[in-house]
Amino acid sequence: MNLSDPIGDMFARIRNGQLRSLNSINIPLSKFRLKILEILKLEGYITNFNVESLKNKKNIKVELKYFEGLPVIKEIKRISKPGRRVYSKASSIPKIQNGLGLAIISTPRGVMSDTDARKNKVGGEVICRVFWCQKLVKKILLFQKTLL
Repeated sequence: MNLSDPIGDMFARIRNGQLRSLNSINIPLSKFRLKILEILKLEGYITNFNVESLKNKKNIKVELKYFEGLPVIKEIKRISKPGRRVYSKASSIPKIQNGLGLAIISTPRGVMSDTDARKNKVGGEVICRVFWCQKLVKKILLFQKTLL
């Protein structure tokens, strides 16, 4: 199968898997997808992922994450598409939901989160934006207030 947007396909598989409350999904292997999944894992949006070989094809098995029965990822949206690429300077990288979300940026120094790109003062192509489940965000904010 020839895909015109393999990254968009990966995001659609994640969304569809979470709508069906699946524990894991399979995605065709690519290095770029692995780097994006690595960031999602580091930021806490997915539980884990690993590479598997099935019938002479390599796939990535992604374990999806849930919080109180709801998917952790409320929204995962492709920003830069094959028909319209979106680039951003380091100083103008967007903050997703006032810093509660995540943007994944493809830079000359590799794929990184928006906070890492700002810290390293490097811009690049804005691949996607990801946002947490609202119930989870509220619980985190309440927990932080209790600590203060």
